Amino acid sequence: MFKNVGKPIPKYDAMGIVTGSLKYAGDYAMPGMLTAKVLRSPYHRARILSINTAEAEALPGVEAVLTARDIAHNTFGFVPDNQVLADGLIHYKGQSVAAVAAVDKPTALLALSKIKVEYEELPYVYDPREALKEGAPQVWGEAGLNHWLFNGKTATREIRKGDVEKGFAEADVIVEGEYMTPNQEHAFIEPSATLAWMDEAGRLVIRGKTQGLFFTQNDLANVFQLPLSRLKFVGGTIGGGFGGMNSVSTDHIAGLLCLKTGKPVRFQFTREEEMACSTTRSPWIFRFKDGVKKDGTITARQIEVIHDGGGFTELGLYAVEKNANFIAGALKVEHVSVTSRLVYTNKAPGGSMRGFGVNVGQFADQLQLDKDAAAIGMDPVELRIRNAFREGDANHVGNPLVAVSAIETLQGVSEMAGKTLPPELAQMKSK
Repeated sequence: MFKNVGKPIPKYDAMGIVTGSLKYAGDYAMPGMLTAKVLRSPYHRARILSINTAEAEALPGVEAVLTARDIAHNTFGFVPDNQVLADGLIHYKGQSVAAVAAVDKPTALLALSKIKVEYEELPYVYDPREALKEGAPQVWGEAGLNHWLFNGKTATREIRKGDVEKGFAEADVIVEGEYMTPNQEHAFIEPSATLAWMDEAGRLVIRGKTQGLFFTQNDLANVFQLPLSRLKFVGGTIGGGFGGMNSVSTDHIAGLLCLKTGKPVRFQFTREEEMACSTTRSPWIFRFKDGVKKDGTITARQIEVIHDGGGFTELGLYAVEKNANFIAGALKVEHVSVTSRLVYTNKAPGGSMRGFGVNVGQFADQLQLDKDAAAIGMDPVELRIRNAFREGDANHVGNPLVAVSAIETLQGVSEMAGKTLPPELAQMKSK
């Protein structure tokens, strides 16, 4: 009855992967194809005073040079504040300032060296805690530190359940902790790459490396100023993504240069560009304050979160929302206060990476629970079981929970670890 269900089947691309015959985005080429390269800012934050591209444009073999003034719609992103090419103010070191398309790589690189950019270097901010202080350099200039409004506030997600001060008053001990997670690069084997060309029907075709083909298509239709009927995206094998290919890295540059020249254009990051200029799992800072009774009951949780979004929003607000919705853990706590903020710094923008906003929060949550248990001299597994969600409970954002199995999971991992639980804990159920 079932041809494949319950049976091992070969991975459809396995033979191509192991033999090296499988093509990735950067492997494709076309006759007359141009090579694209990008000039990047040497400063973390600066004002662009002037750009002179005359020498680059005059070089034999250079087909096109682009700056922000050549792009009718220069912004993109889930929150459209990112810039194809820097327009006036540099937000991070490595930000794209100009792009060229030439007959080959050496000519393209020579053209970049001929572009004259005059900068006014400005103070920059790298630490999000420093960025929150009065008088700190403003990543967004006059627009302010947090330039996007979110739920009527500045890039902040607030969740309140009960009264944390009442919960702290009911506790026997107050336990505080601060935890941080760093930048993390995806380090996929295949760097970002795009081949763009015009097909026989007059459509711009983008063969790229994306995890969100239709998101990217809709986003870049605005950049290219094309209706969707004239923009075709071709997906393919992705040599690693892990969330990093949800963000646009090369498609916009290749597409714009193709539109300007009418010729196929390939733009592929170097490994250095991938590591320095693409999105990463961005840093987070978590501050917990828990009220705990001697019997293990957590009476209150106050959690303050800073999400270092880098120079542009990208998926930062979505990450803040997800983080706030899960940060309080799989625990029934009557009084909860969560404040999760996106803060801009002069770094490459943060983006998505497996579970972004959630798993980093659970890392901090679990460290805090161990600290809570140590403060009252209780076994850390017992503390978790005694505060675990049960069937029908509501989490701190008010969602009713079904098919709950937190207690059974804790019992199961205890058994796997060779840990014997007291009968009272071993017999507890989530339902």
